[in-house]
Amino acid sequence: MKSKSLWWMLSAVAVVVLAVGIRTLAQAPMPTHFSGLVNDYTPETINGKLVGPWVMNGTWSLDLKGRSGLADFSAAMNMELSDYAVVNGVVKNVDDPDPQVRIAHTHHITMKDATVSYATGLCPSYFPPGPAITNPGFMVTGPATITGNGAPAPFSKGDTVLSTLQVCVNGGSDVPFSNVTLVFGAPANTHFGSQAIHGVVRKSKVSDFDDDHHHDDRR
Repeated sequence: MKSKSLWWMLSAVAVVVLAVGIRTLAQAPMPTHFSGLVNDYTPETINGKLVGPWVMNGTWSLDLKGRSGLADFSAAMNMELSDYAVVNGVVKNVDDPDPQVRIAHTHHITMKDATVSYATGLCPSYFPPGPAITNPGFMVTGPATITGNGAPAPFSKGDTVLSTLQVCVNGGSDVPFSNVTLVFGAPANTHFGSQAIHGVVRKSKVSDFDDDHHHDDRR
């Protein structure tokens, strides 16, 4: 009788172990390659000065470098004064048809071997509150090199003056990696502002050769 009970107990344990193993195997591995878009505005005033708002649009990519705890990040962004800035802000010349009043320019932003952290308590929250971020994702921080129209930006100055950049990638129940935020430290925050700059994740891939398990909004 005891041997029969023991057999049933061992069988139950084996079933549980097998179920856990199957569930573990079924879980998709963590993506390591991410890319997407940035679309946002700077504040109207930065450091008490009327400067915008500027419209920011661009693309970005991020690569987690295995178990090293490091990542590479790059973004290409264009900026120009918004309609509000032209009508009510820094320009105040709605009758001027010259697009040069918007001061369009470009930025290339790069971080090499930035630090990866899964303690994301310092990542920006979303306001107003909307659908919950159920996957806290990860955070990447490091010194960023920033160009302006292809040359060292006035607030960057090549490799001699760098600004700290925080990049957070997270998401929800349907798309685990859907959102990205960029937060610049000094001195770049005098141009971009200190607020979170928001964007979207278009792709998340496990490897460079992974064409099947990724999120892509192109249809």
